[in-house]
Order: sequence, then structure tokens, then C-alpha cells
Amino acid sequence: MEQRNSWRRLNGMMVQTPIREEVRQVLLTAQEQGHTMKVCIGTDSQVKGRCTKFATVIVFIRKGKGGFMYLRKEEIYRKMSIKERMLDEVARTVDTAYQLTDLFTAFNVDMEVHADINTNPAFKSNDALKEAMGYIMGMGFSFRMKPDAFASSSCANKVVQ
Repeated sequence: MEQRNSWRRLNGMMVQTPIREEVRQVLLTAQEQGHTMKVCIGTDSQVKGRCTKFATVIVFIRKGKGGFMYLRKEEIYRKMSIKERMLDEVARTVDTAYQLTDLFTAFNVDMEVHADINTNPAFKSNDALKEAMGYIMGMGFSFRMKPDAFASSSCANKVVQ
């Protein structure tokens, strides 16, 4: 059972329109203001008992002018292996990217998928690396893994609690 599936801004303000419309408005405004944009999408998770909390972020970077993000938190109440959880994070990220990719293409905005999976085989999350890379590449997305995946490793990590 998943809960709290609404997008909001980092300041806590809930997004009142569907996220596609919100993103379209952001891109229109950026275009009107002459900003060059880049978007990074990532998800992180945290386990507390039987509850796994997920946070997905859409990070907008205005080149040379700072950035901002939107986030969505979700909770699942069931036990998951580390590999299953890592692949669930990637699936949530890819799903969000897929819903918005035509907007990024229309506005000529670079977009990256960020996966919170360690490339070092000494870490347990590395077990999901090959499957995650195959899934992301199969969807045609540009991607980053740790330590370069700041949208998931830093941004989503800060808000997942």
C-alpha cells in the first residue's frame, strides 16, 4: 500500500496542478527568461522497520543561475531485498522521466536519470547495477550512478526521511 503520492516544492508547498503541467510551466518560464536548463531525476529510499520510504526528485538546474526541485514521497509497507529496493528506486525514477521526456525534448532540455547505486562491488547496492543500467539504457535515457548521481544520492537522500 502506497501513501503520500503528491508532488511538492522543497519549501513544502503542494503542487496543485498535475506535475506535467507544472513542469511545462517551469520550462515555459525558463524559456521566456532565456535560461538554459538541465533536469536530473532521481530516487532514494530508506528502510525503517517494515516501512520503506521513497523520495523522488526532479531537479531543475538553470545553468549559471542556480536550481530548484520538486519532490514526491511514497511509503511501502512490505519487506524488500536490497536489490529489489534499488531496482524499485530506478523504476520510480524512470517512470517519472518517461512521463516528462516529451516536454524536455520539446523545450530542448537535457535530462539525466540518476541512480543511487554504488559502482563499487564492495557495496550491497552494486548487486542491482547491471539490471539498472540495462533498464535505464533500454529506455534511452542518459544516466549517472554514484558518485555522480547527486539527484538521488544528495537531493532525494536529504528529503527521504
